[in-house]
Amino acid sequence: MAEDRKPTTNEVGIPVSSDEHSLSVGPDGPIVLHDHYLMEQMAKFNREMIPDRQPHAKGGGAYGRFEVTHDISKYTKAAVFQPSTETEVIARFSTVAGESGSPDTWRDPRGFALKFYTSQGNYDMVGNNTPVFFVRDPLKFQHFIHSQKRRADNGLRDHDMQWDFWTLSPESAHQVAWLMGDRGIPKTWRHMNGYSSHTYMWTNAEGEKFWVKYHFKTDQGIEYFTQAEAVEMAGKDADYHRRDLFDSIEQGKHPSWTLKVQIMPFEDAKTYRLNPFDLTKVWPHADYPLHEVGTLKLDRNPTDFHSEIEQVAYSPNNLVPGIGPSPDKMLLARLISYADAHRARLGVNYNQIPVNAPKCPFHAYGKGGAMRMVKATDPVYAPNSKGGPAADPQRYPLDTGWEASGEFTRSAYTKREDDDDWSQAGALVREVMDDAARDRLVANASGHLADGVSKPVMLRAIEYWKNIDQDVGARIEKALNDK
Repeated sequence: MAEDRKPTTNEVGIPVSSDEHSLSVGPDGPIVLHDHYLMEQMAKFNREMIPDRQPHAKGGGAYGRFEVTHDISKYTKAAVFQPSTETEVIARFSTVAGESGSPDTWRDPRGFALKFYTSQGNYDMVGNNTPVFFVRDPLKFQHFIHSQKRRADNGLRDHDMQWDFWTLSPESAHQVAWLMGDRGIPKTWRHMNGYSSHTYMWTNAEGEKFWVKYHFKTDQGIEYFTQAEAVEMAGKDADYHRRDLFDSIEQGKHPSWTLKVQIMPFEDAKTYRLNPFDLTKVWPHADYPLHEVGTLKLDRNPTDFHSEIEQVAYSPNNLVPGIGPSPDKMLLARLISYADAHRARLGVNYNQIPVNAPKCPFHAYGKGGAMRMVKATDPVYAPNSKGGPAADPQRYPLDTGWEASGEFTRSAYTKREDDDDWSQAGALVREVMDDAARDRLVANASGHLADGVSKPVMLRAIEYWKNIDQDVGARIEKALNDK
């Protein structure tokens, strides 16, 4: 071995004599049970895979920095958004339905998740490359994901069950119109926007409250694959998006996004013509224009994909002072479900994995549990008179709540003047897409429906599209009849 190379050791630092040969009884004899290094290698290999995320299993990511370029302190006291503040970030992009080995270029929404290592603790934003979602009630979320994944009998993905769910869930129309359009297959992660989709609450230093939606606008411009290009790339390079991000950063081409936010005064939400907390809706920019906040730039690749990307855990409940949730039912459920998913997948102490640990000091009362990395110190209970950390309601008051009243009920949101499931989807098709984009939408939707969708579901899908836009629906119907 060359003098400048470090010797191989086992997991506890003991040097090993060979990387190639098992311990055996003579050169040709059987291997021996007490070859503990061989046993260690085999046992580690057998256990090195961790469970996939349930949705968002396939993805990639990188580190970067977020810099505040505009003063928005009158809207939030959050340290991460104060003027000229720079904060380290780790981003992860992903597909929703595919498993960890699936092609990057399947038609699917893309996850856009950010972890800000702020001076007040970690702030996580879990969004997508679309500003809306398929459902508005979390009780339907699990069913939605099952409909997009694989059948129980043959283990195959199935367009029939996808459209069966969508056509029986008209609130999905807006997101499906996005999905079947050009943005359903971004050319790269660098060439797509990111959205919080959910509405959040901001609180300023004076205690004033505002509702906010985040828009990360790509500085590289929006680019997409056609369906044919995406299918071809899936065969050429199933990891195309992951490779593109890594190689771009490696070559010094650091992607960036400009963060802009829509801000709604707290009282407006009570009477606005749309439910501002409905995840299937957008806020028209004419009513609530974009305010620029700052720039996100990714400039450093991970050095251990498993430790830093596979084990990074984004939790919407990671909300720092000055930022809170809203009455969005989907968001409120995600405050619970994401952290629970991480405990199941990574263990109860997942926040002690280095990529998930905060950069600022922390003083928690956690104790024990598998894979605990941080030493517990007495006292391990509260309240106590032993000098342990104490909550400070004067310095950190509960300042992100809202009023609520009523009987317990299982029901939909109260409808407002302009609340319906088709209007915004129709506006997207008629007013945002041009003729060429509508042509591609018709081709994408009809091609998807022609692939294994049963006649009853197909008929419902045609009516679904006619409810979105009569002309587009008729064109999809004609395309299906001509196939």
